[in-house]
Amino acid sequence: MPRRPPKPASRLGVKLLYIFGIAVVWIAIIGVAAVAFFAQGLPDISRLYAIQRQPSITYLDRSGGLISVRGSQYAPPVKIDDMPAYVPAAFVSIEDRRFYHHMGFDLIGILRAVVSDVRHRHAAEGASTITQQLARNLFLTPDQTIKRKIQELILAVELEQKFSKKEILALYMNRVYFGAGAYGIEAAAQRYFNKPSSKLSVGEVAILAGLLKSPTHYSPISDRERAARRATIVLDKMVQTGAITPEQRADAFQHPVNVSPTLASQHAQYFIDWIDAQVRQLVGQPQQDLVVDTTLDLPLDATAAAAAKAVTDRDAKLGVQQAALVALDGQGRVLALLGGVNYSESQFNRAVDARRQAGSSWKPFVYLTAMEAGRTPDQPVVDEPVTINGWSPQNYTKKYLGPITLETALAQSVNTVAARLADEIGRDNVARVAHRLGILSEINLDPSMALGAVEVSPLEMAQAYAPFSNGGLQASAYGIERIRSADGRVLYQHKADNRASVIGNPPLSYMNRMLRQVVVSGTGGRARLPGYDVAGKTGTTSDYKDAWFVGYTGDFVTAVWVGKDDNTAMRRVTGGASPADLWHSFVANALSRVKVTAIPPGPNAPEGAYSDPINDLLNGTAPATGPPSAKPDPADAEAPPPAAPVKP
Repeated sequence: MPRRPPKPASRLGVKLLYIFGIAVVWIAIIGVAAVAFFAQGLPDISRLYAIQRQPSITYLDRSGGLISVRGSQYAPPVKIDDMPAYVPAAFVSIEDRRFYHHMGFDLIGILRAVVSDVRHRHAAEGASTITQQLARNLFLTPDQTIKRKIQELILAVELEQKFSKKEILALYMNRVYFGAGAYGIEAAAQRYFNKPSSKLSVGEVAILAGLLKSPTHYSPISDRERAARRATIVLDKMVQTGAITPEQRADAFQHPVNVSPTLASQHAQYFIDWIDAQVRQLVGQPQQDLVVDTTLDLPLDATAAAAAKAVTDRDAKLGVQQAALVALDGQGRVLALLGGVNYSESQFNRAVDARRQAGSSWKPFVYLTAMEAGRTPDQPVVDEPVTINGWSPQNYTKKYLGPITLETALAQSVNTVAARLADEIGRDNVARVAHRLGILSEINLDPSMALGAVEVSPLEMAQAYAPFSNGGLQASAYGIERIRSADGRVLYQHKADNRASVIGNPPLSYMNRMLRQVVVSGTGGRARLPGYDVAGKTGTTSDYKDAWFVGYTGDFVTAVWVGKDDNTAMRRVTGGASPADLWHSFVANALSRVKVTAIPPGPNAPEGAYSDPINDLLNGTAPATGPPSAKPDPADAEAPPPAAPVKP
């Protein structure tokens, strides 16, 4: 019988099978070619155990004491078998639950991530395995490109072929970054909990495993509640994967995790934040371990932190929520810098980055400009209503003292006299004087500028007052003395240039005389330190949003600000109250660590520049130079009564 011709369907099946085979061959060829192409230039994974860490920067205070280490912190690698079983299991549970079942990449996880991304219309879920993360962290850049992703897959497969699962997991745990400068599980355990990884509790390892998604976002230092929520997710995953029992999870909640006190306190971290970027500006990106010798006096900085907490806790009912403090010596060295009450709760540096209205602490620039224009402290003026360009400033009590001297007007912080004085001598001249002394911020020339409607930082105010304390010399604030390599090679050295004189005499002597009277008989009485030559100025904005005290003795100046971050009003808190108390508490303790001298008069000081003997000032018994009818600043009369010095 003749053969029947094949059915059309059969011929179609053969043809499709042929096309499929050809396609498979071409896909294989293209795949091999792509792997060969993307594998070009990939690192040799045999160098895995020789990967070098990033350089660290060690910060020392002026006495050589350790302040902080920024950058990499490595500890010796630890073996998985030396840790409780739940420690490595925590990382597998939250990062790669199919770790023991894939060959370097998780196809199920990739498909799930693609579906999630399509559903959310953005990259909502990742699918990197522990092996991929190890490859990426050690060998590749974090760039989100197709090339980098393919290279990551190639390296992950290669790692799986050359190392066991236990070895890969150990390498990952010993190299991954946990934040706070800690690389590896051992360094993280020491940094966060001050214990070896072999002693980690279930709750502690949940915190550490939760960090890996974002070491900054989930840090128990920057946001404890967020870190706790993330740790709860880790604990739930550990129960689901059988890493721990439900009873162990419940027990973890019964034993709250305590972060290492050393890390939680973050000594001088506001200061380190300020100078850390400067190091890179001075010597470039570190290629080796560096040691930075700073100007900071660590015990003084700790004293400032304790005093600020004590005052803000005491006056919280008055709305005092935050404080900032900067202390300089006469050369401009920053001896203490406090950017807030609690670094672990807020890293915003109010000492450097905040700009707040200066209030009456601005008035010394007005009076100095007047002294340089030929006025004297004894010049008579009248405290009476005044209108300037339609603006009518008022004193706090809406009352007026009548005929007084310029010295009394500054000591009692009289607004009308300062406003008229700035208008007469020129507000543009006042701005030039303030800039000359050290104010860096822009200064508006509105009439209200005379009363401190100018936004400045505590660091600016400290360096602008410094010339009053050191004989009239410029004193730009700085925090880095030198930068050197770990082997001692000096890469940067601060140069003590010949500093310009920015205040001459007699204006310098006149200003010191008047600013002493602020403390002796005026609004700054709470800052008085019997036996020491002290001068300064209070500052309070009219809406009670900001309160200041900036004071000094010989070659030592401290600026203090208190207020709220949301810029709302406090309850009638003035510069002569909380800020002066904080200043007094800090300086009283600081004087034992700084070289205390009388305020230097500067060159060519005129004879009889002071209306009262210096010995009387040193003993705190100098009489008021204003008329008997002059009363203390009414703003301070409304403040809480003087309290006992706050002890850190």
